[in-house]
Amino acid sequence: MARQLDEQIAGRYPVGQRLRVLDVGMGQGTQALRLARAGHQVTGLEQDAKMLAVARQALAAEPEGIRGRVRLIEGDGRETGVHFLPGSFDVVLCHGVLMYVAEPDPLLAGLARMLAPGGLLSLLVRNADALAMRSGLAGDWAAALTAFDTTAYTNRLGLDVRADRLSTLTSTLAGIGAPLHAWFGVRVFTDTAADGACLPADLDSLLAAEERAGRTDPYRQVAALLHLCGVRG
Repeated sequence: MARQLDEQIAGRYPVGQRLRVLDVGMGQGTQALRLARAGHQVTGLEQDAKMLAVARQALAAEPEGIRGRVRLIEGDGRETGVHFLPGSFDVVLCHGVLMYVAEPDPLLAGLARMLAPGGLLSLLVRNADALAMRSGLAGDWAAALTAFDTTAYTNRLGLDVRADRLSTLTSTLAGIGAPLHAWFGVRVFTDTAADGACLPADLDSLLAAEERAGRTDPYRQVAALLHLCGVRG
């Protein structure tokens, strides 16, 4: 996903331009720190105090120059208007958040408002059109049959959450003025890997296969996750 995001940024902005990035629901700050290391000015918004503490600890270990490019805020992604002015950012990330939001449309509309004209909105969501894949590959046929007719699922943390359909999000993005520009599949082949599994010796080949599948039909259509990139008109 990081490669896909970098490609989309490079296609929209001159090399070396320092961008204003907002990472909503940044978790432990993986993408926020990665983009700060690339020279961008990053604001991370996270409502979970424990995750925010992990991100602060990771940031503290970075060189001073990188620390100075990152601002971390405790807050709900649905309240971006409280913290920021419209059009304040060139790139807005919202990765792994929508599955925890019962009504995502207001959140997405708020994120679009944060973008400057031509800005990039990057979403990572659970693919509702492929919910039966994990259960089916595991041989849980009852769960696979149920998954065909729902957008609800239980994640690996045991939480009841929801998935999104590509067609629905395409319509939503058009409606909020950030129409879909590109989309990719994420975790096409590796979604059934056990938690904590060791990295394979041929990791580069694995990543290359995942990246190609994530760009290629029909493989990307059955990916566990979808990476959608919208552009503010």
